[in-house]
Amino acid sequence: MKFLISVIDDLSNSGTPAEMVAIDAFNDQLRANGQWIFAWGLQAPETATVIDNRGGANSETGHPLFDSKEHYSGLWLIEAADAATAKKLAFDASNACNRKVELRPLH
Repeated sequence: MKFLISVIDDLSNSGTPAEMVAIDAFNDQLRANGQWIFAWGLQAPETATVIDNRGGANSETGHPLFDSKEHYSGLWLIEAADAATAKKLAFDASNACNRKVELRPLH
């Protein structure tokens, strides 16, 4: 089963060197266990734009979808045997990056 772990940040706390070491160790553990698919950090929310070209609308907002204190700052795509394993990995991810995370299964 594949899952998305989204990192939730609050603009005031970017990754410290110690957090990056912990994230790298978590990534290495995922790779060693065959659970790694992909991981990446995201640019700040002010770099986002919502694009809508349904029906040729050709519109963009120039800002993110949500005006919120919290935002997604990174993600992992993982492979896990079941939802319980994915949940454990999400707890480990939260600990490694020192942030809240959201876990969602992919279909």
